[in-house]
Amino acid sequence: MDKFFERAIEEAQKGLAEGGIPIGSVIAHEGKLLGAGHNKRIQQGSVVLHGEMDALENAGRQSAKVYQTSVLYTTLSPCPMCTGAILLYGIPKVVIGENQTFMGSEQLLRDQGVEVVVLNDPTCIQLMKDFIAAKPNLWNEDIGEP
Repeated sequence: MDKFFERAIEEAQKGLAEGGIPIGSVIAHEGKLLGAGHNKRIQQGSVVLHGEMDALENAGRQSAKVYQTSVLYTTLSPCPMCTGAILLYGIPKVVIGENQTFMGSEQLLRDQGVEVVVLNDPTCIQLMKDFIAAKPNLWNEDIGEP
C-alpha cells in the first residue's frame, strides 16, 4: 500500500478518535508529504474543514507549479467543495479510498482532465459504514440528506 494513502487512513482514524468524521487526506509532491489532514467539522464547528481542505490548509501556501505536479489522496470521494479546491489549484491526480458510501464529484474531476483512481479500500469502506451506522445525524448534517 502506498505510504501516502496509508497516512490518509491514519488521518481518518485520528479524526474518528477525536469524535469527528473519519475522512483523511494527504497532498504529496514529488514523493514528499506536503500536507495531511482530516475532517474537523465536528471538532472545530467548521463548515469547510473537510479532510481535503484540512490537508490543503496544512500544506500552506504553495506555488501553482507545486500544486500542478502534486497528488491528493483522500479516503472518501471528494464532495463538490473539495472538488472545487482540487480544480482551483490544478491538482492533476486524485487517489480515492472509496466511493461506495458516498459518491462525490468524481465525474467533474474527470471531465476537467484530472486522473481519478478509486481503490475501493476495505478499511475506508468499513470506517465510513461504521460511522454512518453509529452517527447518522452527524453524517447527514453535512451531506444534507434527511
